[in-house]
Amino acid sequence: MSETTLLLGGRIHSPADAGATAMAVTDGTIAWVGTDEAGRALHPDAEVIDLEGAFVAPAFVDAHVHATSTGLLLNGLDLTGCASLTEFLHALRDHVAEYPGTLVWGHGWDETWWPERRPPTRDEIDGAAGGAPVYLSRIDVHSALVSRALVDRAPLARGAEGWSEQGPLTRVAHHHVRRAAREALGAAQRQEAQLAFLRHAASRGVACVHECGGPDISGADDLADLLALAAQGGVPEVVGYWGELGAVDRARELGVRGLAGDLFVDGALGSRTAALREPYSDDRTTAGVLYLDAHAVAEHLVECTRAGIQAGFHVIGDAGVAEVCDGFRKAAEIVGAPALASLRHRLEHLEMVDEHQAAELGRFGVVASVQPSFDAAWGGSHDMYARRLGVGRGTRLNPFSKLAADGVLLAFGSDAPVTPVDPWRAVQAAVHHRTAGFGISPRAAFMAHTRGGWRAAGVDDGVTGTLVPGAPATYAVWEAGNLVVAAPDSRVQRWSTDPRAGLPGLPDLSPDAPLPRCLCTVLRGETIYTRAAEDDELI
Repeated sequence: MSETTLLLGGRIHSPADAGATAMAVTDGTIAWVGTDEAGRALHPDAEVIDLEGAFVAPAFVDAHVHATSTGLLLNGLDLTGCASLTEFLHALRDHVAEYPGTLVWGHGWDETWWPERRPPTRDEIDGAAGGAPVYLSRIDVHSALVSRALVDRAPLARGAEGWSEQGPLTRVAHHHVRRAAREALGAAQRQEAQLAFLRHAASRGVACVHECGGPDISGADDLADLLALAAQGGVPEVVGYWGELGAVDRARELGVRGLAGDLFVDGALGSRTAALREPYSDDRTTAGVLYLDAHAVAEHLVECTRAGIQAGFHVIGDAGVAEVCDGFRKAAEIVGAPALASLRHRLEHLEMVDEHQAAELGRFGVVASVQPSFDAAWGGSHDMYARRLGVGRGTRLNPFSKLAADGVLLAFGSDAPVTPVDPWRAVQAAVHHRTAGFGISPRAAFMAHTRGGWRAAGVDDGVTGTLVPGAPATYAVWEAGNLVVAAPDSRVQRWSTDPRAGLPGLPDLSPDAPLPRCLCTVLRGETIYTRAAEDDELI
C-alpha cells in the first residue's frame, strides 16, 4: 500500500495555492498541494480519496476546555436549555428518577434568561432531588447550586467565603463542594466522560485542545488521566495547563505545557465574582473578588520565566486586568520585558481590557486565550453583560480588534462546558461582534482558531496550523457551500468570490448562513473522526 494519500476533487484552503483542489500526504506530513491533474501526474501510485467537492482546511484548536466537566455534561444533566426555574426543577427531578442513588452532576443554568430572574433555593433543590447529593454549576462554572446531602460531604463549605444558606455557593465555599463532587466520581466514570468529550471535539473538526486544570477545577489525577488517554491516539491532542502557584515541580511531574489556564485572578461576571473597579450595576453591594494581587502575579511570572515555563492567569474584570498589568510591569523590572515576551505567557478570557492595557500586554508578548461565543451569548446592550455592568461598561468587552492591532496573539476557544465546542460558530461570532468595531476579519478569526492555538502552546514553526508542504497533515474535511474571501478595502470590509483576491476562500460567515458540517478530522495523518449516518441526527 502506498505511503502517500492523494486527496482530489476538493477545495483546499492553502496559502500556497488559493485555487488548490488536491493535496498529497506522506507519512503524516503534507507533501504537496495543487490541481487534480498535476496531483495524479506527480503521485501516480498514491491511494486516492475523492473529496467530491468538500472543503479541506486546517483543523481547529480549542484553546480552553475542561474535558471531564464537558464530558459529564454530554452524558449527564444538561441545564443549558432550561428556560425557567420551573423547567430547571422538573429537569432535576426527572434526572434523579432516572438515575436513583447516584451523585447528580449537572451544568449550565443561567437565571438571567428566566422569567423568575432568580435561581432556586436549597430547599427547592432538596425537594426535587429527594435526598440525592447534587452539584449543579452555573453556566460560567464560578458558582453552583448544591443539595444539603452534598454539603454534608464538604463540611468546610459552611461558613467559608462565598457560603449561602439558600443560594448558590461561590468563591471558597464553591471550591469545597466542587472538590467533594469530583471525588465522588469514580475513575471509570471520569475516563468515560473524557473520552466522550474528546470524540465530540473531533466531530467538530477539532484536532487539539488545551485543557485548563487546577486544584480548584479538576485535580491533578484528572489531568494526568486525560493526558494519558490522549497519548494513546485516536483522539485530539491534549495540551495540558495546571493553574497553581509555586508548582514548577508539579508542572514537570505532570508534563504540562505551563502553570497557566485557570489560575484565578478573579471570577466571572455572571456570578458577580469578576473583580471590578466599580460595583456591579445590578448589585451595588459587591465589586467581585480578587484572588491574586499584582505582587502574586509578578512572583508567578518571574518564577515561571526563570524556569522556562509558560505562565498564565484567568482574568475577566477590569480590576483584575489592572492587577495583571501591574504584575507584568513588576516582573519586567526583575527579569526584563524580552524574557517575559519570549515565554509568551497567557491570559484566559481577558474581557474588560482597555486600549492602554492592550498595547502594554502586546509589548509583553502576551497570548489572549479568548472566547468569541461569550460575546454572542451575553454581549450587546440588552443581555447579561449590560445587566451586570450597565450598557456603558457592558458593551466594551472582548475588544478583539484592538488586541490584535496591538500585537496580542489571539487564540480562540470555547471554555467548554461554558459554551459549546462549535468553532465555526465562534469564528462567526468574532467577525460579527455585537459591539461595532470590536470584531476582526474572517481570515484573522479563522487563524486565531487554528494556527493561533498552536502558537499559543509554543508551536511556532511557521507551518503548523496551515496546509502547505512540510506542515503536519492536521486538517478537517467539511461539507460547505460557496467559498468567499474578504476583499481588501480601506473603508469597509466586504465579501467577494473573486479569485483574483489571491487568498484562499472561507465558508460564508454571514449571520444567517448555514455553517459547515464536519465530515472527517485528521491529526498528523491519523483519522480521528469520520462522520457516520447517525451523526446527522446529532447536528
